[in-house]
Amino acid sequence: MRWKKTVNLVEAHAEGEIGRVVTGGVLDVPGDSILEKLRYLNEVDDSLRKFLVFEPRGTAQMSTNLLFPPCHPDADAGFICLQGDKAHAMSGSNAICVVTVLLETGILEMHEPETVVTLDTAAGLVTATATCREGKCESVSLAMTPCFADQLDAKVEVEGIGEVSVDIAFGGIFYALVDPAVIDTKIGPDTARHLVDAGSRIHRAINQQLEISHPEIPGLEGISYVMFVSHNAEGELKGATIMPPGRIDRSPCGTGNSARLAVMAARGEAKAGDSFTARSIIDSRFKVEIAGATTLVGRAAILPRITGRGWIHGFHQIGLDPSDPYPEGYKVADCWGDAFDLLN
Repeated sequence: MRWKKTVNLVEAHAEGEIGRVVTGGVLDVPGDSILEKLRYLNEVDDSLRKFLVFEPRGTAQMSTNLLFPPCHPDADAGFICLQGDKAHAMSGSNAICVVTVLLETGILEMHEPETVVTLDTAAGLVTATATCREGKCESVSLAMTPCFADQLDAKVEVEGIGEVSVDIAFGGIFYALVDPAVIDTKIGPDTARHLVDAGSRIHRAINQQLEISHPEIPGLEGISYVMFVSHNAEGELKGATIMPPGRIDRSPCGTGNSARLAVMAARGEAKAGDSFTARSIIDSRFKVEIAGATTLVGRAAILPRITGRGWIHGFHQIGLDPSDPYPEGYKVADCWGDAFDLLN
């Protein structure tokens, strides 16, 4: 056997959402900041993402996280989240996986009862406080970047559905928040296929019809995901984030709930100091709270805090044989859905 490329990964999940972490085999990506590295991956050379994410080395139901030495002097590590459609600026569940892997494998030294890890992301610095005991990272609390409501009650025409009202908000990446009642359904494992189909249509319509961009960070444009939002019988926040090419986030979604809290604050439904339990489609949970209020280029914004748990569940090594006919992998609609126009 002779490989021309070898990559080592630690397999982890945060409240059910797989976020494996590359710990060897990728030295760096061009760029003087994490944002520049993100743009290089999305705009210049996407081959590394495809190699790591697409079959046969990856699967649709997972993310892969690249670790980097920090570009910002106040950070401990940088990371970028790779998914089926592109590289993304930030992910709460993946940040929890990254911190868990950094501490439990000894890449960064663990201190008990708490270890603070500052992550350098394309969306800004995220401070993670890990509760640690007997060598285990029991939970991770993320102080997110400033988040804000961008457009409330925006209207889009969606093929096969009609006019849909959406809230657009930034939670580290841009989200469209939608009531599942508009497609006459509820959030549950049994409705996942219906949610994915409708969410993918709404996603396409929004990015075709609405102008969305971050006021300070160039390149963060358009929505990354549609998130259906409701409440369960106990009044807890219930959500289902639809991720290209057609799957649902198994975690409650950290960036999605940050965006949701920003909308709640803009509507007067939540304020600084309020906290909630957020539940995923498989009923896993995050604690989500508004830690403070701020402004961003003259607009009201909030400082969310997201707390959840991560677990390491395996170690993985992948490689590329020089004769392999699929060096960048492949995708097939039976697993990757029919939203191929959302994939690179």
